[in-house]
Amino acid sequence: MWIHNTACTVMMMPVATGILQRLPRERDGGAGQEEDEVRRFSKAVVLGVVYASAIGGMATLTGTGVNIILVGMWSAYFPEQEPITFSSWMTFGLPMALVLFVALWVTLCLLYCSDNTGKALSAYLDRGHLKRELSLLGPMAFAEKMVLAVFGGLIVLWMTRTLTEDIPGWGVLFHNEVGDGTVTIMMTTLLFIIPNGKSEGEKLMDWNRCRKLQWNIVLLLGAGFAIADGFRTSGLTNILSDGLRFLEGAPIMVIVPVACIFSGVITEFTSDDATTTLVLPLFAELAKSIEVHPALLMISGAVGAQLSYLFPTGSPSNIVGFSTGYITIKDMVATGLPLKVAGVATLTILLPTLGSVIFGGKDNKT
Repeated sequence: MWIHNTACTVMMMPVATGILQRLPRERDGGAGQEEDEVRRFSKAVVLGVVYASAIGGMATLTGTGVNIILVGMWSAYFPEQEPITFSSWMTFGLPMALVLFVALWVTLCLLYCSDNTGKALSAYLDRGHLKRELSLLGPMAFAEKMVLAVFGGLIVLWMTRTLTEDIPGWGVLFHNEVGDGTVTIMMTTLLFIIPNGKSEGEKLMDWNRCRKLQWNIVLLLGAGFAIADGFRTSGLTNILSDGLRFLEGAPIMVIVPVACIFSGVITEFTSDDATTTLVLPLFAELAKSIEVHPALLMISGAVGAQLSYLFPTGSPSNIVGFSTGYITIKDMVATGLPLKVAGVATLTILLPTLGSVIFGGKDNKT
């Protein structure tokens, strides 16, 4: 909820795989029933990290770049509408994230866990043994406390940059010309300044460690934006917009799922941020031309872009999970498809009801 879903997946995946390293991998001679249970459980853990990061990111504006792009385009295309604030989006996004989280838990339990799973894992994940290892770690070191303090400060600064129209955040001190990226860079710079307390002259972060980060994910995002720009400059966006004009005069319960599915299909083949930059301008112009409230199309498009659960190409988080070797594309499709259906259904119910109260437009007209 508080950091980008890709960064969250990168941070949590080593934790998950560290637990899974205790478990036996399948031998060349084939797997017995116990090893099969362990293998399926390993899939559930990796898929759980990938999809939980994406679902949690829906709940707040800082959880994913899609929500930030939505806020920017909303204010640019519809300045007369009430702005989407941190609190207003969280009021809408958190209930949806909770529903999807339950759907994820149920799906993973049904597909990858059975009555014998606990028995198969008991020999490798003994609670008493894990508690002893935790106690051996000892208290938090100075470096750990400092990183936690920087991270906590980052969350506070994110949440308080803009509050409400009546209660301005600290962003007004800088004439609201700073963004979430500014805060992130500032707090990250502190990691290169604060000493780690272990060795003389060493800091919490240095460039040698920073170079080992997965910069290929950044390149992947950039490639997605390039593809989205190609959609616009080639005229493909106009063709797609004309193809959606059949929504003129359609009821809300048709507009919302169609827009969500349209965005949800595109996002499986390019990054969610790139999909958002592609479809939101399209939906903004479409909302004006067919005279429906912009929230119905733009929020549907933004949420649909985040339902990238089927293929590794849909999100950098998916690539992080896929690269562990524990899951296959077949596993992602089998788990992601029910989640995608649950997401579309939840949005179809929440947007015309809760969304109409939060974002306005109790009727569907602009």
